[in-house]
Amino acid sequence: MKPTATTATTPLRRLALHSTKTCAAPASAYGKCILATYMDVQKDTCKAEFEKFGACVREAVSKLQRPVNAGDIIP
Repeated sequence: MKPTATTATTPLRRLALHSTKTCAAPASAYGKCILATYMDVQKDTCKAEFEKFGACVREAVSKLQRPVNAGDIIP
């Protein structure tokens, strides 16, 4: 019998859930920039938006990896 993962129990599911809640605004800004410039793509066109989105995702990952209490370990 295969073990089944419940909602947000696997690390990837927790990351997806957390980052969609916390990084929606930077993701939207980056997506709008790409949409506005996709016909004339040039290097670093949306660099600022991408960096903000990347920083948000990195912050979301770091928050998921920190134990909540001293005895808690998040897999």
